[in-house]
Amino acid sequence: MSDTEKFKRKQFGNRFLKNEEDVFKHNAWDNVEWNEEQESQALTQVCEHVRTKMSEEKATDLENNADQFWDKFYSVHQEKFFKNRCWLFTEFPEITSLYDRKSSCLLEVGCGVGNSVFPILAHSAQNSVHVYCCDFSSNAISILKTNPEYNENQCTAFVCDITADEWNPPFALESLDIILLVFVLSAIQPDKLKQTVKKFYEYLKPGGMILFRDYGRFDMAQLRFKEGRCISDNYYSRGDGTLVYFFTQNDVQEIFVGAGFQEIQNIVDRRMQVNRGKQLKMYRVWIQCKYQKPIL
Repeated sequence: MSDTEKFKRKQFGNRFLKNEEDVFKHNAWDNVEWNEEQESQALTQVCEHVRTKMSEEKATDLENNADQFWDKFYSVHQEKFFKNRCWLFTEFPEITSLYDRKSSCLLEVGCGVGNSVFPILAHSAQNSVHVYCCDFSSNAISILKTNPEYNENQCTAFVCDITADEWNPPFALESLDIILLVFVLSAIQPDKLKQTVKKFYEYLKPGGMILFRDYGRFDMAQLRFKEGRCISDNYYSRGDGTLVYFFTQNDVQEIFVGAGFQEIQNIVDRRMQVNRGKQLKMYRVWIQCKYQKPIL
C-alpha cells in the first residue's frame, strides 16, 4: 500500500466540519449533527410517505418477485453500479485480524458482483482465509464468477435466499468466523429479519462476529421517495422494484440481541456529502454495528 493510500485510509471518518463557511471545501464531512428543524422536517416527510403508501396487492407482488427485480438490476448494471468497498478495512479491522490465523472463514451475505469480496481477496492472497459469498440474484453470482480475480481456491460464491428455512450452504454449522452484512438486510421484508438473523447465529462459531452496515432512519435516500412508494413504516420500493428498509439503532439491537448475540458496537454514522459544483448538501445516515456470538 502506498503512503498516499495509507493517509487516505487514516483520514477516512475523521473529517469534521467546524466552520460552516468551509462546507464546500471538501466532498464529504463526518459525524454531522442535525438540528431540531432538520429532524422535524424529516419526520414530516416520512409521515407523509405512510399516508400515501401503496396498495397491499402491489406490495405483495413486489415481495413475492424480489429475486426477479434484483436479477433485472444486475442484468442492466452488470458490475458498473457500485464501487469497490476498500473502506471495509478501516471500519471493520476484524476482517484483517483473520489474516493472522492459520485457517478462517468469512461469509459475505448479499455480495452482489463482489465489491466487498474482491478487496478482501486482494488482501488475503497470501494467507488461509476462505471467503464465502452469496446473493439472492443468480445474475449477480454469475457476473461475480466471471471476474478474473475470482479464484475457487480462495472463494466460493453461491445463490441463496437467506430468508428460507433451509440454506444448504457449502459450509457447516458453527464454521464461520465473520459474517459481513453491508446494505443487505435492508432489502429483506422486515417480518423476516428475526428468523434470518437466527440462521446467522447457527452458522457462526462461538466468538464469531457479525459486521453490519446499512441504511439509517431519515437517510437522504428515504427522504427522496415520492408518494406511493411506501409499503409500511420506513419500508419502501424503489423505482426498479427492489425493496429497502431504513433502520434505527433500536431496530438492529432488538433483532440481534433477540437472537442471542452480544452487542459490541451500535453507532449512527451521519455524513454530509457535498456537490461542490452545484453547491448542494446531501445528508446520509447509516447504522454500523458489530455483534458477537457468545463463547459458551
